[in-house]
Amino acid sequence: MKSLVRILAVLAISLPGLATAQTTLRVVAHSDLKILDPIWTTAFIVRNHAYMIYDTLFALDDKLQIKPQMVETWTTSADKLTWTFTLRDGLEFHDGQPVTTDDVVASLNRWAVRDSLGQILWAKVAEVKAIDPKTFRIVLKSPTGVVLQALAKPSGNPFIMPRRIAETPASEQIKEFVGSGPFIFKRDEWKPGDKTVYVKNPRYKPRSEPAGGLAGGKIAKVDRVEWLAMPDQQTAVNALAAGEVDIIEAPQHDLYPILKKDRNISLVTTNKWGNQYIFRFNQLHRPFDNPKVRQAMLHALNQKDFLDAVIGDPEYYLVCKAMFMCGGPYETTVGFADKYESNFTKAKELLKEGGYDGTPVVLMHSTDLYVLTNMAPVAKSLMEKAGLKVDMQSMDWQTLVSRRAKREPPAQGGWNVLITSTSGADSLDPLTYSFIGATCDKAWFGWPCDAEITKLRDAFADETDEAKRKEIVEKLQLRAAENPTHAFLGQYNNAMAIRKNVTGSVVSPVPVFWNIEKTGR
Repeated sequence: MKSLVRILAVLAISLPGLATAQTTLRVVAHSDLKILDPIWTTAFIVRNHAYMIYDTLFALDDKLQIKPQMVETWTTSADKLTWTFTLRDGLEFHDGQPVTTDDVVASLNRWAVRDSLGQILWAKVAEVKAIDPKTFRIVLKSPTGVVLQALAKPSGNPFIMPRRIAETPASEQIKEFVGSGPFIFKRDEWKPGDKTVYVKNPRYKPRSEPAGGLAGGKIAKVDRVEWLAMPDQQTAVNALAAGEVDIIEAPQHDLYPILKKDRNISLVTTNKWGNQYIFRFNQLHRPFDNPKVRQAMLHALNQKDFLDAVIGDPEYYLVCKAMFMCGGPYETTVGFADKYESNFTKAKELLKEGGYDGTPVVLMHSTDLYVLTNMAPVAKSLMEKAGLKVDMQSMDWQTLVSRRAKREPPAQGGWNVLITSTSGADSLDPLTYSFIGATCDKAWFGWPCDAEITKLRDAFADETDEAKRKEIVEKLQLRAAENPTHAFLGQYNNAMAIRKNVTGSVVSPVPVFWNIEKTGR
């Protein structure tokens, strides 16, 4: 018997898998990961990466209610100007260093430079100060109701980083990727174009509440997560059917019938709030520096052509002329009821009024994300029917994400138009909806500049009466129709394809991989 024990001990050392079974979750992500700084870019794949390795002060649960995450308690002074926060016990970075409020303050300051809601909040901030290692304070110049909303944003959250990293200028990308979240990024195994690897963080202390949305107990129940770059959707579906991968984050809608027939696969909708398509103008350069030319696009485009070209099945899409989402608390078509009808006569009139002179328009075309691949060709056709000359330039999504940050003229590597999508949960009101921000060089890529829009967003932030807030939304939409920051191209829903031996998916506006368990194959 003793000999057998010795043999098993030797085997356990030489073959660690016999000692402790390592569970690996293999996921075909919606995009390859090439950029790693979630403050420098808003690309969803980078946001998803951030939720793996960083933690947040607050988060939204599965009912979009604000819940504390890294924060344990907080108080507000009677005049609503002083907010004091205390961090919960047991917060550690992946390198073993404790999370302190010096890290929090540095992270907040860097975030507020780039995030549109952070900018609104920080305009009202007199001071952000660490009181002691676990307590920090935000002192406002005037009261506002957006403090917790800003700190709990689903996309564009102020992810907490070590101070030495967070002090990197917001205009530069960070070079270290140390968080305090439930997973650790394995930079030594990161191979852009192939895979991204995360391992369970043994130091992470989850909250005691059940996981829900982006809040609650983030319990890593698998040892390792691999995001696989697999741009060919049929190849991904074949791999899922064979058990070679466990999840496809965003399978093509036209493949749903095949997936539904496989008894080992489930289609699970975790983002019940859906998504919205965005057609974004670059207002720094001709011809979209002229509002008449931008107005022309609102008349030239129609949502159904885009949705049919990509989603196909009306069961999964919705034509919607409400900027802040049909079904949302601020749904209204004011300003847009007569738009998105492909009225080319009206579009041509506006192009003439705007002095369009035939300048070619550079339309960036993402080729490797199926939810975007067919969008640019539809846009090109409609824009040309309206009278624009269109130079559609094809590239992968990560190249587009890098190029959209360039402010140079299109002839020097810049751009005129890009198409993207955003989460419905990020589009429900003027504060979280970054595309309506018009703060010039501080605005989202495209850099719209409009004092009236900025004034109305600020008024919405300060207003607490819901009826008055809805009046502000109507005024904002009317102004956005007159001086457009973007066009919105309809709503759609999608589902994850998940093998049935994988359970515990969390309903959330962001795909997350805590709480997930995998048994067998």
